[in-house]
Amino acid sequence: MKKRILILGSTGSIGVQALEVIAESDSLEVAGLAAGANYGLAVRQAESFGVSSLAIVDEAAAGKAAGLLGGAHVLSGPGSIRGLVEETECDLVLNAIVGAAGLEATVATIEKGVDLALANKESLVVGGDLVMRMAREKGVAILPVDSEHSAIFQCLEGRAGNDIDRIFLTASGGPFFGRPREELATVTREDALKHPRWEMGSKITIDSATLMNKGLEIIEAHHLFETPYEAIEVIIHPQSIVHSLVRYRDGSVLAQLGLPSMKLPIAYALTYPERKPVVMPQLDLIEMERLTFFKPDPDAFPCLRIARDAGERGGGAPIVLNAANEMAVAEFLAGHINFMRIPEVVAGTLDGMEDDLPAAIDSLEQIGEIDTEARCRAETLIQ
Repeated sequence: MKKRILILGSTGSIGVQALEVIAESDSLEVAGLAAGANYGLAVRQAESFGVSSLAIVDEAAAGKAAGLLGGAHVLSGPGSIRGLVEETECDLVLNAIVGAAGLEATVATIEKGVDLALANKESLVVGGDLVMRMAREKGVAILPVDSEHSAIFQCLEGRAGNDIDRIFLTASGGPFFGRPREELATVTREDALKHPRWEMGSKITIDSATLMNKGLEIIEAHHLFETPYEAIEVIIHPQSIVHSLVRYRDGSVLAQLGLPSMKLPIAYALTYPERKPVVMPQLDLIEMERLTFFKPDPDAFPCLRIARDAGERGGGAPIVLNAANEMAVAEFLAGHINFMRIPEVVAGTLDGMEDDLPAAIDSLEQIGEIDTEARCRAETLIQ
């Protein structure tokens, strides 16, 4: 019996690689696909994997997909992904949607009682307490797909949480590692999108360049592994071979190593608890000249501190952090602000809303209200 996988965000980097993993497997099959507006690629994917159930959020694109696929069932509009989750019989949902928009899909999956392979870190950044509480109540397993959190998950398997002394999240450092703050105000969009190790979507690539991505991952790790913030540390590892480490109370340090490819953590999540062969080059330690580690520069990359502070404050602060960052990154990609304005916009939005934020989050509606207000405040700052 093959494991049936519903892929949300199938036309993005994670979704495309997940389909490669499934195509190379004899134990996995695709139950359904969801995409934003890239109907051409979604149609090709559906035809290739024999999928007859799709969600295309963009209504015009959905109409074109339905015309090309004949008898396929194509949902469209803002509620289409939730509808696809509710309708599709599957064993696992891979949530690879980019940004806070992925939270509704995470909640819908948990409400259905289906295990979740989570590549959408924003689900835990903006709704961590709510999502983890729901998952516990429903008995739903959340399997991390981010390479760093997959590494931690693997290092923790079979071990008690109270044995953990410290979690080390590794970061490549992005394209600007080693450059001082005064040089970063003039870097271009093209400079920031030239990641030295990973091929990712534009938004996450910019987050990697600012180290906001690692700040969001601190919050994600806090929720996934029930670890206090003071026990989570970020270290720069330019080679991207050690994907993260865990130090135990006895001083032992466990690490997960692999080449910088998302296929490995994707395959691990899709086939868990088994380990299936993955078609990709294998790590050869003899060929590695060296593995190096450094402390991040808090002056050049303030997003890391801003994100940690928001996580420690909790409540509505991480929602504001994420919303303001999404707005600022979009404006940088559009050429409207410079690179160092990104942390300024995020910090300014957080400071402006500090007194109005709730200490605890109880519902999706509350998250939506805070998110909307934060985007408006960020837009004002940008203007």
